[in-house]
Parts: sequence; structure tokens; C-alpha cells
Amino acid sequence: MKSSFPSELRLLTASDYSQVFQNGCCKAGDDSFLLLARANNLGQARLGLVIAKKQLKRAVDRNRVKRISRESFRMRQDGLAGVDVVVLCRSGVVGLDKREIRYRLDLLFGKIEKLKNR
Repeated sequence: MKSSFPSELRLLTASDYSQVFQNGCCKAGDDSFLLLARANNLGQARLGLVIAKKQLKRAVDRNRVKRISRESFRMRQDGLAGVDVVVLCRSGVVGLDKREIRYRLDLLFGKIEKLKNR
């Protein structure tokens, strides 16, 4: 498993994001995160992050959530092959520590995996 996060694994353009928002088939969420997913024809998973300044005021907190999201995605990218996933941050993430964020994201990525395989 690779530990890098090359551009092939990222949603880069606004049209990539809008495809997931408009045509997303799978959703998984809790009070801290919402994950939207859509099948792609690339054979590999891609990740997009929407971490709003409104939810997390400090840049260090936003960057921590992004880093943990990418790490969780990398660990599960083989099971998510062929899916574009967008991670949205909700207000419940404010008081969470690193372990709790990782735990919640792992659960949600697992739900997307199960929904994808149906």
C-alpha cells in the first residue's frame, strides 16, 4: 500500500466535485462528517475534501482533519476502487481528538465500501 497521495487519487476540478454532489449514489454520515460517493470509470478511488472554515475556525484544525481524512482514505482505497468520495465536515467535529476523528472516518468509509458492493 502506498503512503503518498498523488493527483490521480484526488478530485481536482469543480466539475469532479459537482458530479459527486449532483449524481452521488451513496451517502454515509454522522454528526461530524458526511461522505458522498459516486461510481467512476477509472478503476481507482479518488478523494475530495470540503472542510469549511465555518465549522473549524483555526487552520491547524482544518489541516488536521484533512490529514486524518487522507490517511483513512489511503488505508481503504483498495476497497473503494472505482468510487469518487467527497468528505464534508459538520459541526460535531469541533471537540474531537485525532483518535475519534480517525475512528469515525474509518466507520464511514466502511459504510461506503459496503454500499458500493451492493
